Amino acid sequence: MLLAAVLAAGLAAGCTSGGDWDDGRGARESPTATRDGAAPPALAVKIDNAPAARPQSGLDDADVVYVEQVEGGLSRLMAVYATRLPESVGPVRSARESDLELLRQFDEPLLAFSGAQSKLLPLIDEAPLTPVDPTSEADAFDRDPGRAAPHNLFLRPDRVLEDPPGEAALTTGFREGPAPSGGTPEEKVTVRFPAARFTFTWSDADGRWQVSMDGSPATTRDGDRLTAATVVVQDVTVRPSGFRDFLGNNTPYTETVGSGKATVLRDGRAHPASWSRPAAEDGTSLTTPDGDPVNVAPGPVWVLLTSGR
Repeated sequence: MLLAAVLAAGLAAGCTSGGDWDDGRGARESPTATRDGAAPPALAVKIDNAPAARPQSGLDDADVVYVEQVEGGLSRLMAVYATRLPESVGPVRSARESDLELLRQFDEPLLAFSGAQSKLLPLIDEAPLTPVDPTSEADAFDRDPGRAAPHNLFLRPDRVLEDPPGEAALTTGFREGPAPSGGTPEEKVTVRFPAARFTFTWSDADGRWQVSMDGSPATTRDGDRLTAATVVVQDVTVRPSGFRDFLGNNTPYTETVGSGKATVLRDGRAHPASWSRPAAEDGTSLTTPDGDPVNVAPGPVWVLLTSGR
């Protein structure tokens, strides 16, 4: 018990570095104990995307990877797992207010994060999700001694879920199926955030889009290239929130409920589309300009939530 307490304290302290916050709520019930008799939930993990955090772990096993804007125009990732659970995911970083709206589309998902601002904690506790952080689940997190904090905190998913919940938990609104007709052939597409950029290069050999971040190939920790079967570039409103980081920078709020334009990349082509999510409990539908559904290809989907390219 003493060892567990020391481990929890050390992990929480590490969350305060570089803009993460210890939640200070004390130990809470295990996430697996809160859903007796219910279908297992999807697992969402907030993942660092600073250069010092790369290469990340577990992104290649995610069903969906959301790319969000954070302070200073930088990006952070949220990986969602339903059909596979990797051995390790991370580096794990802090939650943001707009994560709560984004995750309402899932049925009480697990949200793994390193910490949050004290003002945000009541909103997290009231949201229909189960928080998983170093305070509540110290045994589920490890620190990599070869990396500097705060880029060294990793989640062991098998310590919060015995098995992947399955495709039924993946209530994103995306549907696999044939590609829409038309589209424009594209070999390379770059999506820009104020202080980050992502490039997707079509690979005939892989049958997928190879991912690059800030001009460098994105890889797993084993050196394999990260790929996406489908890329959804979703034009959204990114506005100031009521929160600031420890340096005083405003935290952007990304609105994912509503509608707007999108571009869907699959099979080496770019398809113009519209996105619609009428309510937070709904998934996101993608349609062509004629109103026909835009299906995604089998495999990982990357969603870039951006207010401009």
